[in-house]
Amino acid sequence: MRSYQLEYLQNIPVSTAEAWDFFSSPLNLAKITPEDMAFTVTSKPSMVSKMYPGMLITYKVSPLLGIKLDWMTEITHVAEGKYFVDEQRFGPYKFWHHQHHFREIQGGTEMKDIVTYGLPLGPIGTLANNLLIAAKLRNVFEYRKRKITELFGTL
Repeated sequence: MRSYQLEYLQNIPVSTAEAWDFFSSPLNLAKITPEDMAFTVTSKPSMVSKMYPGMLITYKVSPLLGIKLDWMTEITHVAEGKYFVDEQRFGPYKFWHHQHHFREIQGGTEMKDIVTYGLPLGPIGTLANNLLIAAKLRNVFEYRKRKITELFGTL
């Protein structure tokens, strides 16, 4: 099976503690996801308040063509204030592994996302990635970058 990897880096003018508080809350994810994806957290808010390894989070998402899908991720690793990892348990990908890293820098925080994913359907999945999915993911992260700048400013 073929895998793909995307990496995004953004410097934001807030402390690492502030960045951690915002990005480690699954409830804030909808605030930085494009509206056309109709992203909603379906887990009970009380179940996703404080992130911990083993936490399961459920969502509804419409990644392509307005088709609503269920998605579940598990938080597999957490180092408070430094990084966390979410992995898909079921959803639109064959696999999804998303690392979120935070590092204190002069005047703020460096935030790095590393996404590794695979698609079902062999060659059809490869074609879909080349035609649609890779571009869609790039657009999602570019949108996030703009929203994060709106929310926190620039460094």
